[in-house]
Amino acid sequence: MFKFNLHQIVKDKVTGFIGVILGRSEYATGCRQYGVAPQKMTKDGKLPEWEWFDETRLELTGKTIASLTQLGGPSPRPPSKN
Repeated sequence: MFKFNLHQIVKDKVTGFIGVILGRSEYATGCRQYGVAPQKMTKDGKLPEWEWFDETRLELTGKTIASLTQLGGPSPRPPSKN
């Protein structure tokens, strides 16, 4: 079971990186990681890269964003047929 939910804003305890959880991953070894995206563009106006962090490195900031499905509708990608 994941400790954090999608759309929650978290902070990495080690680096201070703050962003919103947009992805989660769980491995057979029991490791859980979260894809965290910054909420601001870079200084040159580009989209920043996501970073992936182990669950134990993250802490909640107490904030969340609206669900992206509420903001943008269904995913443009068709579901996997596997």
